[in-house]
Amino acid sequence: MTDPGRPGLVADNYCFACGPANPKGLHLTFRFEGDAYVCDFTPAKEYQGWDDIMHGGIVATVLDEVMTRILWEKGISAMTAEMTVRLKKPVPIGRPATARARITEARKRLYLTEAELLLADGSVAATATGKFLVVDQPTR
Repeated sequence: MTDPGRPGLVADNYCFACGPANPKGLHLTFRFEGDAYVCDFTPAKEYQGWDDIMHGGIVATVLDEVMTRILWEKGISAMTAEMTVRLKKPVPIGRPATARARITEARKRLYLTEAELLLADGSVAATATGKFLVVDQPTR
């Protein structure tokens, strides 16, 4: 369904990262802490790559989602145009982690963001930067 107050993207609650209707999804939930948008989660075994280590693609998915969602929550309908992820250390399966994102720059139709994935001890496991393009027309 399209959000009546915002043109652009269609949300149907089936997003792999945050959709509550997707039985195989991550079911991430979010909150604001000051100017940062935050997601706490514990990676399940289904999302591992190597033994007891979260798959790098899923790490990238979480970082993409937290950067996209901060825009969505601010009323900006945008899609990822470019993203760079730096994996710094393994993310253990079954242990809490936190993703945090901020908007760093706003241009006419382009928003720049940054995110980090923190382990329970506060160390940085991954970082990301993203460029997001505003979408004015419904995608279907």
